[in-house]
Amino acid sequence: MGYIKNVSLSFDALADPTRRRILGLLLGRPRLVGEIAHELEMSQPRVSKHLRVLRDAGLVTVRPEAQRRWYELRAEPLADLDAWLAPYRRLWAERLDLLEQRLETMPDVLEEEPRQAKEQ
Repeated sequence: MGYIKNVSLSFDALADPTRRRILGLLLGRPRLVGEIAHELEMSQPRVSKHLRVLRDAGLVTVRPEAQRRWYELRAEPLADLDAWLAPYRRLWAERLDLLEQRLETMPDVLEEEPRQAKEQ
């Protein structure tokens, strides 16, 4: 699968707030579907559907263990997203730095107003 397709699948999967919450739960440790369902107060079938989307996007893996299926977060696709977002982060960091510099050269309007009010 190509890099751009992987990033697109990841963004599609992460567009849903429930799936982002699931990833947040998996950030700490691998979990069973039942644990995730309990934490999210959802039915297991509903959670399983979300996990399938995350698995298809490569964001989670499944590790069968006897009758259990452990879901684990995969770091690689998130690293791909981070790499894709890096130029945009740099762009915004530069723009925010320029804004900060501009604001530092402007007079402090909040300090000026009380003086004007006292003079009247």
